[in-house]
Amino acid sequence: MTVLPVRAAGLMVACTVLTTLAALPSGAVQAASPQAERLASPEAQRVIDHWTPARRAAAIPRDLVVDERGQGYLRLPDGSLRLHGRRIAADAGGGAAPMAAPGSDTTKPLIVASSRSPANGATGLGTSITFSVQVTDNVGVRSVAFRFSNGATTSQSFSATLGTNNTWSTTVSGFSAGTWTWSVTARDAARNTSSADSNFSVGGGTGGGGGSGVANEPFLAQGILQTAAGRIFFEMPTNSKKTRWAGYVCSGTVVTEGASDRSLILTASHCIYEDGYKSFARNVLFIPDQDRTTGTGTDTNCSNDPLGCWAPSGAVVDVDYTTRQFPDNHEWDVGYYVVPATGAQVGGQSVAAALETAAGALPVSFSVTTAGQDTWGLGYSYSDDPNFMYCRDTMGTQGTVNWWLPGCGLSGGSSGGPWKQGMSLNGGASIASSTITNEGVIMSVNSWGYTNQPGMAGPKLDAEHQCVYTEAQLTTINLSQTVNCP
Repeated sequence: MTVLPVRAAGLMVACTVLTTLAALPSGAVQAASPQAERLASPEAQRVIDHWTPARRAAAIPRDLVVDERGQGYLRLPDGSLRLHGRRIAADAGGGAAPMAAPGSDTTKPLIVASSRSPANGATGLGTSITFSVQVTDNVGVRSVAFRFSNGATTSQSFSATLGTNNTWSTTVSGFSAGTWTWSVTARDAARNTSSADSNFSVGGGTGGGGGSGVANEPFLAQGILQTAAGRIFFEMPTNSKKTRWAGYVCSGTVVTEGASDRSLILTASHCIYEDGYKSFARNVLFIPDQDRTTGTGTDTNCSNDPLGCWAPSGAVVDVDYTTRQFPDNHEWDVGYYVVPATGAQVGGQSVAAALETAAGALPVSFSVTTAGQDTWGLGYSYSDDPNFMYCRDTMGTQGTVNWWLPGCGLSGGSSGGPWKQGMSLNGGASIASSTITNEGVIMSVNSWGYTNQPGMAGPKLDAEHQCVYTEAQLTTINLSQTVNCP
């Protein structure tokens, strides 16, 4: 086990970029309380001030998904997909239709209602359904996407695959019993769009693919989990020269560690490191227990968040993550932000010397090896701001290096949030009236999903991941760096 040498911020070592979290200065827009100002370092205050209302509003979830070909994407808040990570050739037989010049064609794609399967009004369907529809266009259909809603839950957008006779289809699992609306959106090569809705009903099943079958609900039980988990704001480059940066949101959890000079925030590596442009995040801000803010969601006032805002000073990820690109690196999609014991907090109802003291911390297990256990996935979903959300299911496997929660429907922004086993509540069936009597352990994080079905994958934590955790307790506090673990 070796730690890559750090000689200076921004130096290229072993083909990996090492950089501090410090970024370009920005003007102050929020006045912190006098008490908070005395504790916050200039760098922590600068990061807080950086996140103006406009920047927070523009930040989007860093939500990574994989399609049926193995291509990775960043899923945007409107359900559309942006290529991310390694790129592969289009399927033999033709890829997407070429782009036509905007305005050169105004004919919208035709969604053939009579071709829908299941047909409008179909009843008695199971929890796994194959959807198909015929779509035609005079210049060529570029994409077709399906979305589903039962009035309480709206799914992400599922990309359909083109087959014969202009028919687009995909299979989706995890529907709960009841009536659902199926929305079809088609786009052609000239960027014209058509949409159409129909209804169907599922005649049984609990959704979620087993276990307790909770897809995406507010987590209202009280305990250390509530205070230790939080939302992470950060910026990453959008070009190779790193002259343009964009804001993102993820989730993370304060975890136990043995160092007295720091606290550690466990999250996904893709919330720390941009694998395409080889750069650590900058302007990182952590808001623990934001669910209980007295403000209106994610505002710019750290004083109305119970524990205020915290500015990490460094981060640690596995070198195996940084030298590959998604989805080839999801096995190592676990990393840590490092928060110094002093000078990192701004705002909050109370002031503490260290994040771990203020928020509490949860243990991480690197020894879970068996599927079939009741597992909770949690995080701060972008679409449910500021609520702390959870899914719960019987854990399976996805390949050899990932766990899988088949019915998990957490939306973007939950990436990096904790997976927990062994947690128990004293409130019975009603989570709203519960307190956590056994916190259990964190054994993975929300990592990635598929474009055409529900579910969430999380890396299997093993000895290599434990090595990264150990090094995060030893590394230089004010640098972001990679560790080369066996």
